[in-house]
Amino acid sequence: MADIEQITPAEARRRQAQGSRLLDVREPGEHALGLPEGALPLPRAALEANPSRVTPDKQAELLLICASGRRSQLASESLRAQGYARVRNVLGGYEAWCAAGLPTVKGADEDADFLERYSRHLRLPQVGLEGQRQLAALKVLVVGAGGLGSPAAYYLAAAGIGTLVLADDDVVDRSNLQRQILHTEARIGVPKVASAAEALSALNPRVRMETHRLRVTAESVDALLAGVDVVVDGADNFPVRYVLNAACLRHGKPLVYGAVHRFEGQVSVFDAGRRRGEAPCYRCLFPEPPAAEDAPNCAEAGVLGVLPGVVGLLQATETIKLLLGLGEPLSGRLLHFDALAMRFRETRLRPDPACPGCGPAAG
Repeated sequence: MADIEQITPAEARRRQAQGSRLLDVREPGEHALGLPEGALPLPRAALEANPSRVTPDKQAELLLICASGRRSQLASESLRAQGYARVRNVLGGYEAWCAAGLPTVKGADEDADFLERYSRHLRLPQVGLEGQRQLAALKVLVVGAGGLGSPAAYYLAAAGIGTLVLADDDVVDRSNLQRQILHTEARIGVPKVASAAEALSALNPRVRMETHRLRVTAESVDALLAGVDVVVDGADNFPVRYVLNAACLRHGKPLVYGAVHRFEGQVSVFDAGRRRGEAPCYRCLFPEPPAAEDAPNCAEAGVLGVLPGVVGLLQATETIKLLLGLGEPLSGRLLHFDALAMRFRETRLRPDPACPGCGPAAG
C-alpha cells in the first residue's frame, strides 16, 4: 500500500478551492475552538466507521486534518484500507493551518475567553463543549473555606463551575496560611468567605460567588442547599458533618466527604439522599459522634500542611465527576491516604440497615 501523501495547509487550501473535501477529524470540543474555513467537522471515529456519509465515491480526493497531523494520518490510513484511493494528510494540522494565517471560522457561540480558558477541557471527549456548558450551569456548596475547602474550591473555580456557594463563620488567622491556600498574609483578620471569594474571582471571574459568613447549623443548612447540585464537606468538626448529612438526605444531594488528621486523610461520596438503601450515608460510617478527646481538630492535634491539599483535590475531582456523570464515584468506598507511607487504601462501605440517618427506621 502506497504511503499517504502529506500536504501543507496552504496546499490543502488550494486543493479545497478546487473542490476537494477538507475533513476535520478532531473531537467536537476541539471543533469548538475553531475550524479551518470550509472544513467538515467529523470526529475520527465517526469518519472511520462510515466514510460513505462524506462520499461514496472512493476516487474523490479527501483532505484530512486534526490538531497536529497525527490523528488525521491514522484516519487517512484507515480510509485507504477501506478503498479510498486519494486520501491526503495535512501536515501540522490545525496548529499549522493557523500559523500559516489561513482563514478559520468559529466553532461555537461561546466567547473567546470561554474557549481559551477551558480549551483543555474542550479537548477531552468526556467533557467537551457540552460538558463545559453543563459545568457553567451548575451550583456547588463548599462548607468551610479552610484546609479542605481552599483547594477544593480553587480547582472547582478553575474548572468553571457556574456558581460556588461558600459558607464559613471564621476569619483568616496567620496559623491558617500553612495549608489554607486561598488566604494571604494581607488578609489576616478578614472573614474567610470574603478572602476566598477574592482569590477565586481573581482566578476565574466567570464563576459566580455566593458567600455566607455563618456557622452551618440545623437552622441555616436548608437555605444553603437551595438549588445546589453537590455539597462539598470541608468542615472540621463532627456536629457540622452530621447536619450536612441529614440535610443532604432530606434534599437528595450527594455529599463529598473529606477529613484529615495529622498525616492521614479520608475521602468518600455519600449519596444515600438519591440512592436510599443502595448507597451509604455519613452515619453508616460514623453512627454517633466520637468523644471529643478521640477526635481532636487540627488546632489541637496538628496537621501536615500539604495533606488537606491532597484530600481537597480529591474532593474536587469527585465533585466534577458527579456533576458530569463521569467515571466511578467513591460512593460505597472510603479512600484512606497515608502521607508518610505515600499509600492509598480503600475500604468498602455498605448501607447500614440500622443506620440512624438513612436506615428504614430513620425519621
